[in-house]
Amino acid sequence: MARGGASNNNNNGGNCNNTNYFANLDRSASDDSNSPYYLSNGDHPGLALVSQPLIGNNYNSWSRTMTMSLIAKSKLCFVDGSLSRPALDDECYNSWFRCNSMVMSWILHVISREIADSVMYIADAEDMWNDLHDRFHQNSGPRVFQIKQLLNVLY
Repeated sequence: MARGGASNNNNNGGNCNNTNYFANLDRSASDDSNSPYYLSNGDHPGLALVSQPLIGNNYNSWSRTMTMSLIAKSKLCFVDGSLSRPALDDECYNSWFRCNSMVMSWILHVISREIADSVMYIADAEDMWNDLHDRFHQNSGPRVFQIKQLLNVLY
């Protein structure tokens, strides 16, 4: 089957350790468009997944649009912890490393230069994502309180 063609219904999400997966498919996980290890011809390190770069105070909207883009690319698992780094001797390690590097480059491409310089040497996409969240996520609690106060004044 051609790369990017119709997917086989027997898909385990790209788990390279499932031997039944490979027994039933004649292509590797990185060629299955439903696999997190799949990269299309249009996926490249300079791809801007969102139109507005992260500058700090726009984290919540930036994070939401990045999440939607990563879901569309089947790559959210690289930042949300649902796909952990395989062991070095695992048959999926090279595919994981390649896709993790691609996701990190996508993140670096859509954040300000100053922020990028501070996360450039983080080892994997999940840690990079968590670092950005820890530094820039703004809880909406104070804003909700402020809106409730305004509503009380109006009524």
